[in-house]
Amino acid sequence: MHVDRMIQDNIEPSAIAARLGREHVADIVEFLNGKSVEEATEVIAHMPLPWGIEVLDQPLFRNACEVIEALPEDKAAAFLEGMSSDRAADVLRWIEEPKKSALREGLTPEARAAIDHLLTYPENSAGALMTTEFVSVPSDWTVRQTLDHIREVERSRETVYAIYVLDPASRRLTNVVTLRRLISGEPDAGILTVAQPYAPITAAPNASREEVARIISKYDLLAVPVVDTTGHVLGIATVDDVIDAMITEQTEDVQRMGGMEAIDAPYLDIGFFQMIKKRAGWLCVLFLSEMLTTSAMQVFSDELEKAIVLALFIPLVMSSGGNSGSQATSLIIRALALQEVRLRDWWKVAVRELPTGIVLGAILGVIGIIRIAVWQEAGIFDYGEYWKLLSVTIGVALIGIVTFGSLAGSLLPFALKRLGFDPATSSAPFIATLVDVTGIVIYFSVAWLFLHGTIL
Repeated sequence: MHVDRMIQDNIEPSAIAARLGREHVADIVEFLNGKSVEEATEVIAHMPLPWGIEVLDQPLFRNACEVIEALPEDKAAAFLEGMSSDRAADVLRWIEEPKKSALREGLTPEARAAIDHLLTYPENSAGALMTTEFVSVPSDWTVRQTLDHIREVERSRETVYAIYVLDPASRRLTNVVTLRRLISGEPDAGILTVAQPYAPITAAPNASREEVARIISKYDLLAVPVVDTTGHVLGIATVDDVIDAMITEQTEDVQRMGGMEAIDAPYLDIGFFQMIKKRAGWLCVLFLSEMLTTSAMQVFSDELEKAIVLALFIPLVMSSGGNSGSQATSLIIRALALQEVRLRDWWKVAVRELPTGIVLGAILGVIGIIRIAVWQEAGIFDYGEYWKLLSVTIGVALIGIVTFGSLAGSLLPFALKRLGFDPATSSAPFIATLVDVTGIVIYFSVAWLFLHGTIL
């Protein structure tokens, strides 16, 4: 963007703000994300109110909380007042007292009540994700009345994907009308004539954002109403908010699966000591776990002394088990997140993974046997007089270790979820460590079975 040169040339923030007004809001957000909080605050402070609101309303704008805190209270309150209630609640959630209370006091009673209501829900729930700015009409209205109402309130609503039809007396949700069906209806016809022929698809306020995403995906919706137990609409969760939330969730899951704590900022924005703090804990846990592998190998030290050739294949068989476990873990974590499988399906997964592990292990076992035979016959390496027994040992050990890895990797996410932990914490490194310890026992047990009386 050309505005980068303005900062370098010490152009006044007001001039930068004016130039930014000609850019797409996504480009403005990208530009401001690359600047310090002080610079971003100066630029936003000089923006016309509608522009600043639009920028601060974007979930991808990372410094919204810091900018709101740094702005004068009257201007910050004006921005919060114009932002969508769910975004304003997200911003206020992370602002410390007494600044938070001061900003709340600057809001109108209606805006303050809407934001306070959203703040009562858990951070990752449908209630926290929803916006209270939606269009609703009584069920005894006509299409014409509804269209006139939309023209009046459109600017104060986050979106008009659908119109929510309420019972005139109880104000409970009775039906939903999509904007497309509304504009195609007869003006003097009742609103219910263009309503959906089935009961409204809804979500509970305490539903997880994964559940909201599943509902939107299953029914191909642009928004889903969040309804309490009495049938009243509390707000709507829109598809763009769900996508933003799921990107954040998936980023955290990927980081946890890599064996570290989730970070809440882009990689290059994380400080050195904060990065150490996020990564050191899990590395220490995994390191201590790997010590069990050393202990297991010490048990079989006599066998290693008798047949040092067995040590050559330890990395091969151990990594194969860890890899199969990591594959199974990734598949099951994703299946649980998408609700393709549930906790009660653990035995179905076990029955499926058992033969899968055996076949995968057999494939690797055959490759291992062929590799030993080729190296022996070609004179690349001499595995000794009993090389054929050794190759069979490696093949059978691979079947056992890969099968165990597949089973452990597929069932551990179920166990963690049952205990109330995030299945993503069953990271690939953790599974690899578990398989390493048990794999050593399987490997040397198979070796003793096939090589006892020969090289052992």
